Amino acid sequence: MAYETVRLTRTGEVATITIVTKMSSLNTTYWREMPRALADLGDARVLILRGEKLFSAGLDVKDNAAVIAPALGQPEAFSKVVAEMHAAIEGLAALPIPVIAAVHGWCIGAGLETISAADLRLCSADARFSLPEVKLGITADLGGLQRLPHLIGRGRTAHLALTGDAIDAATAERWGLVTEVLDTPEALFERADALARQIAALPAKALEGTKRTLQDGLSHHESMQSAVQWNARHMTLEGLQNALKK
Repeated sequence: MAYETVRLTRTGEVATITIVTKMSSLNTTYWREMPRALADLGDARVLILRGEKLFSAGLDVKDNAAVIAPALGQPEAFSKVVAEMHAAIEGLAALPIPVIAAVHGWCIGAGLETISAADLRLCSADARFSLPEVKLGITADLGGLQRLPHLIGRGRTAHLALTGDAIDAATAERWGLVTEVLDTPEALFERADALARQIAALPAKALEGTKRTLQDGLSHHESMQSAVQWNARHMTLEGLQNALKK
């Protein structure tokens, strides 16, 4: 299926969604199309999320203002507008398959909140990350303030969110926002593809169970028991035997 704001491609068991809007900004059409693109992944085993000329300049304020402005001062109406944005990001987080965000260039605001919903984040050396909503008189409300503390800690999240300042790729790696920094965007995309293929070769149910356990937000004991119950339902003798042969 063709989309205006994203391009969905497939190589073997790896799907890639590329944001193709101007400056990879997230406009109202993107928020409608992204959940549809996620629903079209079929039997893909891993998803790579990336931008075209850069990862994302964040929310397309001018375009989204057309739907946001009439809802200002009306909590119920405003919640309905933001719910469409939440559906795109929460849909990404809810995928049963691993999601790799490959970031080059700027990753701003809603773009940063989007990659916080991915499972793995890689970037190139030219990447820059910021959560500048406070400078616009806004509180970030697309999940970044909830997810980022689990990735980089509350203090570092507060630094990003309360100053609106940007951090570079080296800082993002040091903070744990990304796990690898590649020299160039080309090297980044090659690495993301290789990592996706590596992960796609692993048992699907084991990957899904691991992802769900990492995400479930339960207490330590409850999370361990959740993992135990997942294995009880999905682990197979054949899978164990195959693993022992390697």
